[in-house]
Amino acid sequence: MVSTMSVLGTWIGVFFTLSIFSFLFKDNPFYKFAEQVFIGLSAGYGLIYLIYNVLIPNLFHKLIFDFSHNVILLIPATLGLMMLLRLIPSLQWLSKYPLAVVIGTAVGISMLRYMQSDFLNQLTATMINPLAGATKVEIVGNFLLIIGTICGIYFFYFSRKKEGIYSVPSRIGIWFLMISFGASFGYTVMARVSLLIGRLDFLLKDWLHIIK
Repeated sequence: MVSTMSVLGTWIGVFFTLSIFSFLFKDNPFYKFAEQVFIGLSAGYGLIYLIYNVLIPNLFHKLIFDFSHNVILLIPATLGLMMLLRLIPSLQWLSKYPLAVVIGTAVGISMLRYMQSDFLNQLTATMINPLAGATKVEIVGNFLLIIGTICGIYFFYFSRKKEGIYSVPSRIGIWFLMISFGASFGYTVMARVSLLIGRLDFLLKDWLHIIK
């Protein structure tokens, strides 16, 4: 026996799914309503999640139950309150300081993480023996990796004009770059298609019961 709440939830999901799909025809009030509801719910959920899973356990509980050992937490708490001053026109300038701290910290951490996870790993991944592969396919792949890396880097070398034989590595680099961009775009399209399949599966199975 299907409950009333389950049926209501299904119809609500159908309404918002079709409202989003209606944008394929043209911009309309149903699409705008569904978009605004989605953004509002996301913002509200994010706020509640932040309060109960970040602020309360990591700030309020520590300051209330063990203030002496966590007095340093007053610094981020003050910066957070200063960021809210952006809502007051006369005190907006105070919100620039916490924003500067957040952006600077995020950039520094991201740069360090990028150097460790992407840049250094990319360097070590290309420092290989091309003949170390167990099969012919692996050997060919090793050579393509080395050639593609060198030619791709050479494509971005603009200190001298690339003419004659000097333009050959640049053209090879363009081919490797276009293939990699095409693969990335194809992966993105597949991800979007998988979302579409999920919505169609919901409509045809949970709503219309056409498929089992």
